Amino acid sequence: MLLSFSDLLQKAGLVPGNVRLLRHQTKTPTGRTPYLLWRDHKVEFAGYQSVQTADNRAKLAAPLWASFVAPPTGGTLFVGLYEAERIGTVDPSWTDPLYGMPVADLTQSKLDRYETTLTLHLDEYIGRLWIEWGSGARSWIQRPDHQDKAIVELTRAFHEDSFPGYARFRSKVSEIEGLPRTWISALQAARGVYLLVSAKTREQYVGSATGADGFFGRWQTYAEDGHGGNIGLKSSEPSDYEISILEVSGSAASQKEILDAEKIWKQKLKSREMGLNRN
Repeated sequence: MLLSFSDLLQKAGLVPGNVRLLRHQTKTPTGRTPYLLWRDHKVEFAGYQSVQTADNRAKLAAPLWASFVAPPTGGTLFVGLYEAERIGTVDPSWTDPLYGMPVADLTQSKLDRYETTLTLHLDEYIGRLWIEWGSGARSWIQRPDHQDKAIVELTRAFHEDSFPGYARFRSKVSEIEGLPRTWISALQAARGVYLLVSAKTREQYVGSATGADGFFGRWQTYAEDGHGGNIGLKSSEPSDYEISILEVSGSAASQKEILDAEKIWKQKLKSREMGLNRN
């Protein structure tokens, strides 16, 4: 380990034992995540982080929290060092910014409210520093003096992963809203034939994107209702489908040409006989 996060804390004049590492990784059914809150709505991220279950009170008992988020493309990104002080409990009517619902509808657990203030410590590393969290992803509260974390990357500025290309693209329906903006733009610009695979039953569905918003626009309908109006998907067990692209059509391709390509892929993969296609 050439350099660890504890080394960085010490270089900043901080005692690692006075810091708790928090890796925010909750994912909602709609795909909204702490990473998206931090990237697009930092005030809401601060509100989300400031409320914690009372069961974690002892683990969170430290004057400083080092906060990390988990982007959908993987890794653990540093997003700030916060002063944290417990100031009381949470009103059940408080709306959780991640779920957009009153916490009374989400949990019966007692919730603590903390006052958190972003400090200037390590602020030059916010959005730039990546660590190796290790195998204990479920242990989202850890101590840097007990579990040292290797720094694996330091970028010149915050950036999201480059689009991998249509042939290598893979995602889940629940995660498409959280994809990097450059990925969304690329997926909106292309039309063609795609494949859905049920995460539960492993059944396949071949579909086509012919609209103005390309692949992304078509997949948004699945994110909204789970089936996009397709009879086969409606009759199947609800699932978080894995998406991949089978064929990208040329910019001049007509809707009929794309639908003809879709039929060929249905025949190749036998998605009518052994999958979820019904036509």
